[in-house]
Amino acid sequence: MNYLFHLFLSGDDPEILVGNFMGDFVKGPLGNSYPPRLRQGIELHRRIDSFARDQVHFNHSRLRLGTQFGLYRGILVDLYYDHFLAQSWSQWSQEPLDDYLGRIRLVVEGQRFLLPERLQGILPIIFEEMLPSYLEPAGIGRALERMSRRVKRANPLAGGGAELIRHYEGLREDFLGFLPEARQFAEKLAATETAPHIVTPL
Repeated sequence: MNYLFHLFLSGDDPEILVGNFMGDFVKGPLGNSYPPRLRQGIELHRRIDSFARDQVHFNHSRLRLGTQFGLYRGILVDLYYDHFLAQSWSQWSQEPLDDYLGRIRLVVEGQRFLLPERLQGILPIIFEEMLPSYLEPAGIGRALERMSRRVKRANPLAGGGAELIRHYEGLREDFLGFLPEARQFAEKLAATETAPHIVTPL
């Protein structure tokens, strides 16, 4: 789960940020189940995921990985990019990463009642263990080992930490190409969604 990447691309609106954060836990049509800005955040999450699937640098990263990872390659790249974002955080934000995570956790906790129950239960793990651990490749490896155990069928995810090390510099180069384009995409989408609608007289 690339929580950090989605949080980073959410902007400053608290409801959009929370919606984007919870995007992986909400499936199917949204209807009127959530407040409008929260729905917009969930939609933003889905649009970012669609953008990544078609983006050249992201796909370069996928294709660097061994064929044994198959359809799991996209999941691996998601976590790898969270690592590179955490590691190079000061390049993208003036706010220290620890301060950012503390502030964002307060925002998310403030709307905890809107989160899916499963996500509510793992909030401390996400903010106290997972995201801080993403600073180091070993932390990504541990996260992938835990994820591998949670998947019921046999899967190659536990080997994802070693694959990160194997292709580290190439993956980092891909990330540096991907992030500016992803940020531009998210900012343009946010500007479009919040722009006033002008009705042209007939």
